[in-house]
Amino acid sequence: MKGEIAAAQGHPALDRKAVGAVVLGNALEFYDFTIYAFFAVPIGAAFFPSQNATDSLLASLALFGIGYVMRPIGGIVIGAFADRAGRKPAMLITIALMAVGMLMLALTPGYDAIGGWAQGIVIVGRLIQGLALGGEVGPSTAYLLEAAPPDHRGFIASWQIASQGCAALIAGIVASVLTLAVGDHAMAEWGWRGMFLLGLAVVPVGLIIRSHLPETAGEEKDPEAADSTLAVVARLVREHGRLLILTFLIIAASTVSNAIGTNMPVYAQATLGLTETVSTAVPIALGLASIVFPLLGGWIADRIGRRPVMIWPRAVIVLLAIPAFAWLAQAPTALSVYAVTFLMSALSSINAAAIIVGIPESLPRAVRSAGLSIVYAFSVSIFGGSTNWVVNKLIAVTGDRLAPAYYLVAFSVIGTIAAMLMPETKGRDLDANAEA
Repeated sequence: MKGEIAAAQGHPALDRKAVGAVVLGNALEFYDFTIYAFFAVPIGAAFFPSQNATDSLLASLALFGIGYVMRPIGGIVIGAFADRAGRKPAMLITIALMAVGMLMLALTPGYDAIGGWAQGIVIVGRLIQGLALGGEVGPSTAYLLEAAPPDHRGFIASWQIASQGCAALIAGIVASVLTLAVGDHAMAEWGWRGMFLLGLAVVPVGLIIRSHLPETAGEEKDPEAADSTLAVVARLVREHGRLLILTFLIIAASTVSNAIGTNMPVYAQATLGLTETVSTAVPIALGLASIVFPLLGGWIADRIGRRPVMIWPRAVIVLLAIPAFAWLAQAPTALSVYAVTFLMSALSSINAAAIIVGIPESLPRAVRSAGLSIVYAFSVSIFGGSTNWVVNKLIAVTGDRLAPAYYLVAFSVIGTIAAMLMPETKGRDLDANAEA
């Protein structure tokens, strides 16, 4: 990407600094949120000690899911706020809320020290993080989309997905280095807390760079959208109900893929019996695929359209997921777990790039942030918060190591069908009423 790309007429120029500011903030927030998934086992031991290791893990994963409860509220409130007040102030709010949640998680003593109070504090911290992330995706994606030139919108918006890959990669590298330095025992005792504190250290940077971004929401506001949050939601349901249903199903399939990917460290350790050193390196494979392949997907979507890229990678997952997990279950090695994680993440990332640009392109400017925030938050809150718990429960109950693959295939079939019913938005005027 050139140092500066001329944006659409009437929009601020989009340069590397602006793109970096938006995706850095998103990466920092996803870094923090995904750390919990990577260290679910020791976090469960710290806050939900039990003689049964499976019960402790399931309690930890249930706590992980609690954060998703607040995502719809964040999507509605912060997403609508971004349509009324602008993208920049909304993005500042989300990163500030994330800092509060990170601090609570990093410094809360374990159950052995303060009993039930520890569980209560961690629950509140997860709720705050869920609120922030529910409101993050809509404003930041809308910003990238509106600042990009029409023929580069897919590639530019795909950096939103790539930033999440950066988060997973950074988390995986830091966790692996720290584990090698202090050992598995120390990581389980206190090392995972250091991961949260490292995220806290860069929050001021995110606040500063986001505060200097130009605004893209425009000065003219739609009267109906500007009235209230309720007016925004009412307009979305009334004028874009079919689109919301389809995108909910498409994002659900993508969310299940992402959740199974972030659960791979737990799967490798608790189900396949691999060491913690091997399992903590799994996010590196996840992160590498999630950085390169979203950009490829965005590049392809700019050339052949959004709809084909929403369909074919998801269909390939339907065909390959069960054989890939069958191989992994039969030959559980570091190489096999890294390879399967990379393959599933690569396909899902190509698919996600088309989704992240196609959905907001289908919505008018006045409700674009709220529309994406709300449908994303509801889908992720339901399926992202439950998938890790469900697949681990299925494995515990049935003893079938292929349970994650069955679950992934079922949602991928639904996502493929929904994508086939979506309109094509390549080249669409962002100031038009949108949705074909």
